[in-house]
Formats: sequence, C-alpha cells, structure tokens
Amino acid sequence: MRQYDPQGSLSLWHRVRGSQDLPLHVGTKHLTATLAKARRAGAEWVLIDTPPNAEAPVAEAIWHADLVVIPMRPGLFDVDAVQATIQMCRDLKKPYAVVINAAPAKNGSDDATVADARGAMQALDVPTWGGQITHRAELSLSLAHGAGVNESHSGSAGSEEIGSLWRALTRSFEAMKAMAGIQAQSA
Repeated sequence: MRQYDPQGSLSLWHRVRGSQDLPLHVGTKHLTATLAKARRAGAEWVLIDTPPNAEAPVAEAIWHADLVVIPMRPGLFDVDAVQATIQMCRDLKKPYAVVINAAPAKNGSDDATVADARGAMQALDVPTWGGQITHRAELSLSLAHGAGVNESHSGSAGSEEIGSLWRALTRSFEAMKAMAGIQAQSA
C-alpha cells in the first residue's frame, strides 16, 4: 500500500493495526521506484491512497494505475468533487469506476440521495459500481481496532458489502488481464 493522502487515514489505521503484515510506504516521491520494489517483492496488489484533488501526485498515481477506484459519498458536494478525478482518468485514458461510500442504508431500494448520485454519474457517463458501502458501525469499529471488517465482523452486512466490492474489483482485473492477453496475441 502507498499513501499520498496528507490526511493520513491509512497511516493511522496501519499504526493502530500494529502489524507489518501489510507493508505501507508513505510519501509523495519516488512512486515509480516504490512500484518496482513492490513488483520485485511479488506484490499482487498495490493500493495507492490519494487525496481527492487534481494535484500532481494524484495525476502521477492515476498514470501508474491499472484501475482507479473513486470513492464518493452520495451528495451534491461529492458528486461535484469527483469530477476532477474523473476528468484526469479520462485524459490519461485510465479505467476507473466510482464506488458509492458512506451511504444511507437501503430499505428495499436505494436511498433517495444514493439514487440521485447514481443518476448524476449516469448523466455524466461515469461507470459506477452497482453496490454501495453503507455507513455502518462495524466498519468504523473495525478501523478503530486496526482491522478489516471481515476480520472483526465476519458475516456482517458491512463485511458482505466489502466482500462484494472486492469480488467486483477482482473480476475487473481478471477481465483486464484477459483483454491484455488477447491484445498481445493479436499483435
């Protein structure tokens, strides 16, 4: 994992976790070298946490990314804020998707704010994950204990949502690898 986000949320979680089972590199320089080191170490996934802005470190992270996941709370300000990141992804021709995060719970269907946010993303032709990450106590509690929600609340609704997102991301990466293989064979 790499953190470019000056808020430091990932660093704080990593310190609370108190374990080196997930390596973390913090900084805004030498991303190319950090990624090369991760490849040499056999890392299967490298997650880069950035602030939600259009500054140079964010552009560099997007340039290196295989897939950009853009978390967005449902609401006017977040819908507006993610548009700079979306435009950067488009300019750099990087695949991306918005994930609705910290959403109100569903009661049979999307909450009105979630439906409105999905509608805004659809109007902008933005790929948006069909699920949502609901604002749940077990997510906050797991973070406060340095754990993932599946570690601390396995089988909970929050764990199921995170698992569903992870499976969707895995399918996306598998499809991208298959497409790259097809393109390599036809070249």
